[in-house]
Amino acid sequence: MMSNIIIKIMKTINKSENHSEKKQHKTWYKLDLSANVYPTLQRRNFSNVFRLSVVLKEEIDPDTLQRAVDLTLPRFPAFKVALHKGIFWRYLEPNDHPGPFVMPDIINPCMPMLFKSNNRYLIRIYYYRCRISLEVFHSLSDGSGALKLLKTITAVYLRLKGHEISNTCGVLDINEPPRPEEMEDAYIRVKRPRSQGKAYRIRGHREPFYTLNIIHGLLSVQEVLQKARSYHVTLTEYLNAVLLYALLEKQKADHVFREHPVALALPVNLRNIFPSDTLRNFIAMVYPSVDPRMGDYTFEEIITHVHNYMRFYINDKFLNADITTNASTQQSPLIRIVPLFVKDIVVKQFYIRVQDKQSTAGLTNLGVIDVPKEMREFVDYFDVLMGQPFSLRTNCAVGSFGDTLSINFTSTIIETDVERFFFRKLVQEGLHVKIETNRDMNRSEF
Repeated sequence: MMSNIIIKIMKTINKSENHSEKKQHKTWYKLDLSANVYPTLQRRNFSNVFRLSVVLKEEIDPDTLQRAVDLTLPRFPAFKVALHKGIFWRYLEPNDHPGPFVMPDIINPCMPMLFKSNNRYLIRIYYYRCRISLEVFHSLSDGSGALKLLKTITAVYLRLKGHEISNTCGVLDINEPPRPEEMEDAYIRVKRPRSQGKAYRIRGHREPFYTLNIIHGLLSVQEVLQKARSYHVTLTEYLNAVLLYALLEKQKADHVFREHPVALALPVNLRNIFPSDTLRNFIAMVYPSVDPRMGDYTFEEIITHVHNYMRFYINDKFLNADITTNASTQQSPLIRIVPLFVKDIVVKQFYIRVQDKQSTAGLTNLGVIDVPKEMREFVDYFDVLMGQPFSLRTNCAVGSFGDTLSINFTSTIIETDVERFFFRKLVQEGLHVKIETNRDMNRSEF
């Protein structure tokens, strides 16, 4: 009798375990508020991919780097996923395929991320000399979330090389289980900037598929900070003003029949306003702009305009209302039952006809990047690259480590007018700039 009871109990436990295993196997994640847009815009010659890089002071050992990736990725379930398509929504599912595998770097970074290639992984890891690069499809995360993955891979790599590195400054403990808050859709917890009208579009000749032109500037953080403080603004506000100045100069040089406002698409890291540990997307877009139809602006007036714009728009009350508008739309019962192919058509047309026309260029600033103190002596600097723009434009990405400020322009335009106006303005301001590029400078003046 007792043996029969034990057998029944064991069967119940086994069924429960099997059910638990099946349930775990079927774990899936909804795309967050930002992530839903990026697969919709995917096409053969465009994919919303960005790149973060760390440059060390010694050459990378690819075998050790692969071991570091293999040890690190299970700690980051937000990146160890594959994208799938349902009837009503796309979703992310844990990816247990081998990989991702580290690869030698390529000439044109941020190539389109095909959802079924690379064993369905939506990240890529490259190495070249002293550089480790992480490329991420934007549906998985934003720059701040992906930076924690890159830092942790680098820390594990250095530990495998025999160095003691602590789990601080965004380096996560790979021996700890992932925390639930790292996977949350943080937009849901927060209680679109309205259309700004059509912005000036850069004129130029498009590069052939797939060519991503990069112009990389290195500056002293202290020099730029000192210059920004002389105008009583932040470093980000100063660089925004310089880029808006460059875009105004470009529009003048184009001799357009009718001038339009020049505007920047600027992602704001909401973790600084609404505390969250999510590793997924948690950004909002703001659009600092200058309208030349109101008259000629001096550089000082542009700086003042940007400073006032940032103070007005980047605060918890405005961004809270902005996010709530978009989140409530996504959660609407009516929207939920609309088939995915209909959603794709509507979202894509809205982006092309409204969203993409609100800005002339993109600018993102990851801000001050720090690592554990034991790790600093091995790191030269960090880089961030925005991928290929959706339309004919240039994108600018900024990050700083120590006293090195890295500014990267990426575009698919042959001409370098905007970048030239931008860096020349910095030089005119008395700043020292070191320029590197993958461009063929015989085809364009800089």
